[in-house]
Amino acid sequence: MHEIEPFYNWRHLYTAETDEFSPFFGREYSEFEYSQTVYNYYIHPQWDEFGSRTLYMKILYADYEQGFVIIELIGEWNDAIENDIMTLRREVTDFLFTEGITKFILIAENVLNFHSSDDSYYEDWFQELEDENGWVVILNMPEQSQHDFRKAHLDRYVELLEYLNWRTLQPQHLFNIIDNHVSKRLPED
Repeated sequence: MHEIEPFYNWRHLYTAETDEFSPFFGREYSEFEYSQTVYNYYIHPQWDEFGSRTLYMKILYADYEQGFVIIELIGEWNDAIENDIMTLRREVTDFLFTEGITKFILIAENVLNFHSSDDSYYEDWFQELEDENGWVVILNMPEQSQHDFRKAHLDRYVELLEYLNWRTLQPQHLFNIIDNHVSKRLPED
């Protein structure tokens, strides 16, 4: 796991540590000092800790004018024991929401497991974003994690999508593809 880095080809366009509206503004990173772990496995030092002991993230891109953010995740998403959705909401997404972000793309291909609890934080997030014509998309979640996510009926609040070639796109293009897809599925007012 220590060799899995957050996607870095957009760093010339955006870095969370230099974004004054980011919850990670001012963070400094080491390329060589591995201190964070998911269980007994060290992860690359570029991943951001946000309060979960098993799930880490990296904001890859944020566009405040269009109101979207792309976040990459790694680790185990555990709502049952760690209440990771609560931590993610309070420490990251609520913070971004106050800055005008209403569309969230969560890249979850490195989320190894998902353990659900109740759906209240997801439902609340859905309702809050629905009032702003926003949405949450989880992209490329592994099949076993998707199964657990759907089993808990959380896909009522969050769209699960597959788009394997996302790394070949610029962030704006990825957003446009996903936004067009989600817009087609949403009922007209």
